[in-house]
Amino acid sequence: MRHHPATPCGTAAPIASSEVKRGKKRGGYNCGRCGLPKKGHVCDVSSTAATASTPTASCSDISAAVADRPTPYFVPTSRLPPRQSCFSRLPRALSFDDIDIGGQPEIEEDAEGGSASPDLGLEDVVPGVLPANCLWEVLRRLPPASLLTAAGVCKGWRDCTKRLWRAAEELRLRVPAKSRVGFIGSVLQKCSAIVRLSLRTESDVDATMLACIAFSCPNLESMEISTSDASINRITGDELGRFVADKRCLSSLKMEGCSNLGALVLSSTSLSTIWLSDLHSLSKMVFNCPHLREISLDFCCQENDSTDLITMVDYLGRYCQRLQNIHIASTKLSHDAVLALTAANLRALRMLSLVMGSGITDASVAAITSSYSKLELLDLSGSSISDSGIGMICNEFPHTLSNLLLALCRNVTSSGIQFATAQLPLLELMDCGMTICDLDSDSLCLDERGGSDLQRTPNSKLQLIYQKLIIKHSRLKKLSLWGCSGLDALDLNCPQLNDLNLNSCRNLNPERLLLQCPSLVTVHASGCQDALVGAIESQVNNNCVPIDNHSLSKRMAHGSKRVRVPHLLSQQPSDDVKTHEVCKRRCTVVVE
Repeated sequence: MRHHPATPCGTAAPIASSEVKRGKKRGGYNCGRCGLPKKGHVCDVSSTAATASTPTASCSDISAAVADRPTPYFVPTSRLPPRQSCFSRLPRALSFDDIDIGGQPEIEEDAEGGSASPDLGLEDVVPGVLPANCLWEVLRRLPPASLLTAAGVCKGWRDCTKRLWRAAEELRLRVPAKSRVGFIGSVLQKCSAIVRLSLRTESDVDATMLACIAFSCPNLESMEISTSDASINRITGDELGRFVADKRCLSSLKMEGCSNLGALVLSSTSLSTIWLSDLHSLSKMVFNCPHLREISLDFCCQENDSTDLITMVDYLGRYCQRLQNIHIASTKLSHDAVLALTAANLRALRMLSLVMGSGITDASVAAITSSYSKLELLDLSGSSISDSGIGMICNEFPHTLSNLLLALCRNVTSSGIQFATAQLPLLELMDCGMTICDLDSDSLCLDERGGSDLQRTPNSKLQLIYQKLIIKHSRLKKLSLWGCSGLDALDLNCPQLNDLNLNSCRNLNPERLLLQCPSLVTVHASGCQDALVGAIESQVNNNCVPIDNHSLSKRMAHGSKRVRVPHLLSQQPSDDVKTHEVCKRRCTVVVE
């Protein structure tokens, strides 16, 4: 049997080199090689074992070594001592998730089976170096262009930006005019977790861009594509239908410039919102979306539009029974289309907007009021309804209607507007633009508003010039009377009114204007005469409301003079201490 040589202390034997790697204890008096007491001890362990048993550097030594390195911005986190990430405790900001961005190796479990506790003390902060958590919070608030620039600073910043792109859930991007699909693809490839995408494109949109979005965003829930005046949307109805069918998570679709669809058939069980604008001459239009709640369809104002709105509305009622908001803007809207909509029996309908339909008459209003009794918003702008139709609306929706828009309704007079404000107590927004018009200046107002394509309704009759409008309402907040050139006198008593539009009210007499609206914030008076603008400014800015003044005024004994009394000298207010009126915040009058 082989024996180990005795040590000077005479009892213990040296241990194996694999058991020597346990590090030196601070304050101990044992040998760092064999573990025996140092006093009177000469270690005979070989230099090979000593080299293998050299203790590892501590965290403070590594921090000091990193601090000596001339790195002014960021040190890759792989060089730092491993520690538990603290980002899971931080609240989420904007559209980024709480993920570990440090890139540190995983924390090894200790002997007891639990993970090491996070160490957030000052000993983990490297002097002169930006911590990883601070860098994450700074970079996550940068726009996409600045984030791409920051990726070129160093390797650590590039790794952090990569994790930011992968964690982003929402992206809003402007596509320049000369950029190609590769630009969008390079950006979308960085965002594998994107769920909301908004593109403001100045270049043409085609099926290649749509395929790039479908491939790069597998979990897309909301997509919005808006085009500029110089760009063209070349997506067809078949291509859009296949895109919607493949995206089973898509719940919101908003797209502009849809003039080349041709035929459109959308089938989806997840879509809840659809906005399509610039539609033109659709041979077929079917929406098979059982969970659809909001739809907005804007058609081009052209006479050669051949879209069958009656069939389209019939499909809406057949396959979209949960619709709550409907907006259709088309010059082809007629009474038959309204009858098809009322026959759909959409019980959840709350907002109905049928704009630019000159064929909508009082009979159409009667059909709407008989089928939908819980409307909260009704927009019949550009229709041919008269004061009789307004009477039907007031009789049917006195307890539900809060928004009524009747702009460009030439048969509506000031009497109908006054009756609506008197019979609808919940009314908060009312638009009566271009209703009380002077027919001589009608064309000029339309040209300024960009509505030269609008035609005079067949049932329009000559309005009485110099009409007077009196409105007294306790809940009305927004009132629009733009283009009412036939309005001569205006009397408003609306305590909650904060927005008033009087653009192009050219014949409104400044001496017959009375505004009793203490909450007014903005008054639009573009195109009005200077005397009217001056009268508006004097009335809205000279209204005073009695409030308690912070600095008290005390009357002298002889009653001829008032003196300001500091709060320290007036502990108990007497009878002769009074409050006076202080002017309210100034209202903004917009004349440009």
